[in-house]
Amino acid sequence: MFCVTPPELETKMNITKGGLVLFSANSNSSCMELSKKIAERLGVEMGKVQVYQEPNRETRVQIQESVRGKDVFIIQTVSKDVNTTIMELLIMVYACKTSCAKSIIGVIPYFPYSKQCKMRKRGSIVSKLLASMMCKAGLTHLITMDLHQKEIQGFFNIPVDNLRASPFLLQYIQEEIPDYRNAVIVAKSPASAKRAQSFAERLRLGIAVIHGEAQDAESDLVDGRHSPPMVRSVAAIHPSLEIPMLIPKEKPPITVVGDVGGRIAIIVDDIIDDVDSFLAAAETLKERGAYKIFVMATHGLLSSDAPRLIEESAIDEVTVVVTNTIPHEVQKLQCPKIKTVDISMILSEAIRRIHNGESMSYLFRNIGLDD
Repeated sequence: MFCVTPPELETKMNITKGGLVLFSANSNSSCMELSKKIAERLGVEMGKVQVYQEPNRETRVQIQESVRGKDVFIIQTVSKDVNTTIMELLIMVYACKTSCAKSIIGVIPYFPYSKQCKMRKRGSIVSKLLASMMCKAGLTHLITMDLHQKEIQGFFNIPVDNLRASPFLLQYIQEEIPDYRNAVIVAKSPASAKRAQSFAERLRLGIAVIHGEAQDAESDLVDGRHSPPMVRSVAAIHPSLEIPMLIPKEKPPITVVGDVGGRIAIIVDDIIDDVDSFLAAAETLKERGAYKIFVMATHGLLSSDAPRLIEESAIDEVTVVVTNTIPHEVQKLQCPKIKTVDISMILSEAIRRIHNGESMSYLFRNIGLDD
């Protein structure tokens, strides 16, 4: 585990006023590691609560201490059973609300359903639905990290602090990659070029963009603008109207815009879930002359066979670096190429500042609109 605490935060961390209660809403013990790290940094004990599943799979929450008039912080990390995770959070929030808590702050490092934040044909914007459910349950504030789309903050009618993991990942690059000055930051698609540019400018490195890969889920072809049914015949349109048809996209052959020959390639993104596209990008970079490849992201979902695919990849020079917003200890046992960066320090400092009524601007220093 990689984490270095800046001295200015080290001296402040364990200073909190009374009236703070810290709960973990997870019934899965493997998801409580981050909560324990945060409690240890704050110098407080975890609140007493029971979260478990009934034989009929209903979720039950029993708060075992008074929360009346207190600031309650509920930490919820997402397990593989994401729907159970959501119900655990909603029920605990509502239980605190009906127990007269002064404020209820959700600490959700990875916001579930964040990829479903746009209309997909005749689907729905699920992240907006989830935001509405959390607010209705009684949440008064949300702390999260690296939302898939920053516009998700607008789905809430409560304050949202969208923290950034990039300072920790940048620190990892500087301290754990000895020859990082010979690196180039890579965006595996034009859609992630802004994030890559942010990393490159802060490290004073070059940037490369992979273009022409297979179409991904974020493309315009599945955007809501294509949701009306296709017109069956020209006769259905008024004779005086001639609506031009949009020319379909055609992906060019895979190209790498930028020089990666003889360099370390560092691919950056916000989420690593299905690793096929990342491994395909790594193979392309290897063919173009990169001698070592790092894949870095905030949220390591690493679903399904991701650890096996990474471990069995023909490219031995690949290292995957993710933060502990999502528990992945099991995946690390399956694949030693997966490394973890600890972000509990910034979450605990956010909790301390909110509880003490201090400004949060210190945690957003040098962060621009494109970060």
